[in-house]
Amino acid sequence: MFSKLEKILMPAADKLGKNKVLIAIRDGFLIGTPLIIVGSLFLLIANFPIAGWSEFWTKVFGEGWETWFTNVSRATFSIIAILTCIGTGYAYAREIGTDKIQGAVVALVSFVILMPTRIPFKGVDGPGTIDGLGFEYIGSNGIFLAIVVSLLSVQLFGWVYKKGWTIKMPKGVPPAVADSFAALIPSAIVMLTFFLTRIIFEFTPFKTAHNFIYTVLQTPLKGAGNTLIAQIIYSLVCTTFWFFGINGPAVANSVFSPILRVLTIENLEAFQKGLPLPNIYTDSFSNFFTNFGGGGSTLSLVIVMILFCKSKRITQLAKLSIVPGFFGINEPIIFGLPIVLNPVLLIPFNLVPIVNLVLSTWATKIGIIPYTTGISLPWTTPIGFSGYLSTGSPIASIWQIFLLILGCLIYFPFIKILDKQYLKEEKEAENHKSEEDDISFDDLSLDDL
Repeated sequence: MFSKLEKILMPAADKLGKNKVLIAIRDGFLIGTPLIIVGSLFLLIANFPIAGWSEFWTKVFGEGWETWFTNVSRATFSIIAILTCIGTGYAYAREIGTDKIQGAVVALVSFVILMPTRIPFKGVDGPGTIDGLGFEYIGSNGIFLAIVVSLLSVQLFGWVYKKGWTIKMPKGVPPAVADSFAALIPSAIVMLTFFLTRIIFEFTPFKTAHNFIYTVLQTPLKGAGNTLIAQIIYSLVCTTFWFFGINGPAVANSVFSPILRVLTIENLEAFQKGLPLPNIYTDSFSNFFTNFGGGGSTLSLVIVMILFCKSKRITQLAKLSIVPGFFGINEPIIFGLPIVLNPVLLIPFNLVPIVNLVLSTWATKIGIIPYTTGISLPWTTPIGFSGYLSTGSPIASIWQIFLLILGCLIYFPFIKILDKQYLKEEKEAENHKSEEDDISFDDLSLDDL
C-alpha cells in the first residue's frame, strides 16, 4: 500500500518541489519560522495550563502580567502576513533572477497599498476612524492575500526590469545608487498597478481586497449547525484554510463559535443541576477530541517526524515543535515544515481530525467516553489531562491516546514521502558543497609560476 502511494505522490511531489512559485512560498514561510517558534514559547508561558497559574503570578507581578508575554507572541503571530509577504517576495525574486531586496520591498509596499488603513472605532463622542494597520489584516487572516500580492508584484517587477525599462546610470556611480535608480520605473509600474486595483475594489460591494477574500472564504460556512455533518464541515473549513495559510478557526468561529458556546453552556447548566448532559458537541469536545497539538491534529505528525524521519530539516523542526505541540501550539509545523500549500500533507491534514471527530462522536454515543461537562479549560491543556478534566473520566484520556496513535499511523506514509524528498535535497546540497570545497593538486601548474 505504501509503495503504491509513494509511486503516485512522489513524482508529483518531486515535480512540485521544483516549481518556482511553490519554492518561493515555502522559503518565504521559512524566513519567519524562527520567530514563530520563539513566539510560541512566550504564548505558552502566558497560557500555561496549570490550575492557579495565572492567579499565582498575578499575586507576584500584579494584574496584566500576561501581556508581557503576549506582546512578544503578538509581534510574531499578529504580523505573520507581513513576514510572509517580505519572505515570499524575496524568495520569488531570487527564483526568477531579479533583485531580491527590491523584490521583497516592492511586495511589501504593494500589500500595504491594498490594505485598509482607516480603522473604525466607537469613541465617547461617537464613531470615528484612526489611521493605522489592523492586526486582522496583517495577521494570519492576511496570509493568502500576502502570498498572491507578493507573487504578482515581483513577477511584474521582474518582467519590467528584464524589458530594460530602467534608468541607467553612467559608469562610476556606486552600485547601490545604480541599482536604486534601475528599480525606479519597475517599482513605479507595480505601485501604479496595485493603486488602480485598490480603486477598483472600492467600487465593488467588498470595498477592499481583504474583505473580498474574507467574504468568499466565509461563504461555505453558512447554514452550519449542531450536527456531525456541520462539525465535519467546520473541521474541513479550518484545515483547508490553514492549508492556504489562513487561520481557519479565526474565520470559521464567526459562525461556529456562538453555536458551540450555547451548547457548552447547556451542558454546564445540566451538569451543575445533576441532569443528563444534552450535547456531544461543545468547546471542550472540539478542542480536545478532534485535534491534538493544534489544527490538523499535528501532534501525531510531530511524533512520527521525531521517531521515523531521517531528514535533518524535519527532525530538527520536530524537536523544536514537540513541546509547543503538546500544548496545542502548532504554528512552527504549519509554517516551518511547511503544511501550507504542501500537497503531500493535504490528505492527512484534513483526514486525521475528521477521523478523530467521527470516532469520538461514535464513542460518546455508545458510552465509551462520557459527554463533556461544559467546564471551561484553557485550549493549551495537554492531551491526557484535557480528556480527564473535560469529562471527569480517565477513560477519556485513554481514548485520546488511542486517537493520537491512530493519527500517527495515518500521517506516517505521507511524511515519509516528504522525508525522502528532503533527504534527497540535503544530499544534493552536501555534494555540491563538497565539490566546491575539494582542492585538487591536479589543478595546479608550475607553468603558471
